[in-house]
Amino acid sequence: MNEDERPERGEARRNASGLAGPLKAPTGITGFDEVTGGGVPRGRPTLVAGTAGSGKTLFGLEFLVRGIVEHGEPGVLLAFEESEDDLATNVASLGFDLPRLVEEGKLFIDCFRLDPADFLETGSFDLDGLFIRLASAVEAVGAKRVVLDTVEILLGALPDSSVVRSELGRLFRWLKDRGLTVVITGERGGGDELTRFGIEEYVSDCVVALDHRVRNGISTRRLRVVKYRGSVHGTNEYPFLVTADGIVVVPITSLGLTHEASHERVSTGVPALDAMLGGGVFRGSSVMVSGSAGTGKTSIAASMAHAACERGERVVFLSFEESPSQLARNMASIGLDLEGWSDRGLLVVHSVRPTAFGLEEHLAQVQRLVEQHDPSLVVLDAMASLGHVGSRDDTSSVVSRDLDLLKGRGITAVMTTLMHRQEEEVSQVDVSSLVDTWILLRNHESNGERNRLLFVIKSRGTAHSNQVREFVLSDTGPELVPVFLGPDGVLTGSSRAAQEAQERRDRQVEEAARRRRELEHRTRRAETEIESMRRVLQAERAELDQLLEAERSAHEQAGGRAEQARLRQGRGTRGVTP
Repeated sequence: MNEDERPERGEARRNASGLAGPLKAPTGITGFDEVTGGGVPRGRPTLVAGTAGSGKTLFGLEFLVRGIVEHGEPGVLLAFEESEDDLATNVASLGFDLPRLVEEGKLFIDCFRLDPADFLETGSFDLDGLFIRLASAVEAVGAKRVVLDTVEILLGALPDSSVVRSELGRLFRWLKDRGLTVVITGERGGGDELTRFGIEEYVSDCVVALDHRVRNGISTRRLRVVKYRGSVHGTNEYPFLVTADGIVVVPITSLGLTHEASHERVSTGVPALDAMLGGGVFRGSSVMVSGSAGTGKTSIAASMAHAACERGERVVFLSFEESPSQLARNMASIGLDLEGWSDRGLLVVHSVRPTAFGLEEHLAQVQRLVEQHDPSLVVLDAMASLGHVGSRDDTSSVVSRDLDLLKGRGITAVMTTLMHRQEEEVSQVDVSSLVDTWILLRNHESNGERNRLLFVIKSRGTAHSNQVREFVLSDTGPELVPVFLGPDGVLTGSSRAAQEAQERRDRQVEEAARRRRELEHRTRRAETEIESMRRVLQAERAELDQLLEAERSAHEQAGGRAEQARLRQGRGTRGVTP
């Protein structure tokens, strides 16, 4: 065992000296290559151990098929348990056509059973016959990849543990010397041993453990990279699924926070809410809308989906509580025509109960929908329903992975979730620290009414309003209206309407008083002007009278002078002698 461990420590020292790690062969298995940083070690053996039904054989077959189809690397499958027909039938539903690959000379399948009774121990026992058979198969197709399924069947034919150890080591060296990338499947052992013989994991360069468990009546599969000589790798347990497209491994989180941050803003579909958020939310950001039941969370999410469709963008809407037709009917009552967008192919509504599958299946569904439809916005409605499937921590972990997936692809994520209590700013999904924008909705009860209030708890990277707004659902969609503060706090509903009516009356009274004051002022000003004009007219009349009097006096004086002249002239005439 110590000798087997030395190479691993030696490679760690070489890597610490700055040399590159081992070359890697991509498996093509979705998510696994991300976890391992590129795939399994090229030219080295990888052990895949697991319980019955955990997916060991499928892992090996997908490694071979993807290698042939995607990387042009022919392969060999040595199966010690199942027949070639059984293998082909089992994986045909996943789209793997093994007979066609065999006919094309890209895949060699050799299935045979080993019976210890068929072996005769004469002197030293070895696997030379297997090496000859394997070498012939590799040469026949020019194989680069090999899968041995299942190694315990082969090792079980050997007489004792010392022979198992020596022959297994010789097998691995034989494979390495020929530069073959090998996946060996093995059965899980008991106790602390990873495999039945407890030897395979020590001589393998990479060890992958698969697990199939049932919890709360729901089966889940997990994958863990136990070791990987000379390479950094993810060490967590990662959920994986067997889907129609093969194995899908879902990392717990993205490998790094390296996603791009967009400066473009997109509308929520509610102009007043856009104004509160400084012009909308950033594209590719995450938005959480939380609140108690009936506060309008789905309505805001649907409004954002409707606005995105109006921009000509594709939207995926995952609903965990309503069917597509029920969602379309309910949103039509507030003026949002979701069915029309579905008919045009811009909106995809996917509805399913969370209890119908595990959390891993949820992750796979989100990933498949994103890959199929390439949306710009994804709505995850009623995420708290996932809590019925797993624990609170499991649910929060799943939601964080959803956000990582969407944010890494630049997709705007909108998530709705319930609050614990009306008075607390805590959602049932503990991801409030991860989201970029958090919108909180509350019911406000007063005067026998229940009305809605909206708050923006946070919005990263932008100034946002700290006001409380009343949130109403009208025939034209969600709307925000200013709230009123009265002696007892915020006024909404009928109290608000009464306050508005009272303020209208107050404004009318104030307006009448203002107009009365203005009229009185204008009256006084007019009277002043009239008095002034009267005095001007009186002055002008007096001046005119003076002019007339002067003219009359002048006229009279002129008449008197003429008479005097005439008289003087008359007297002189009478005094002249003829």
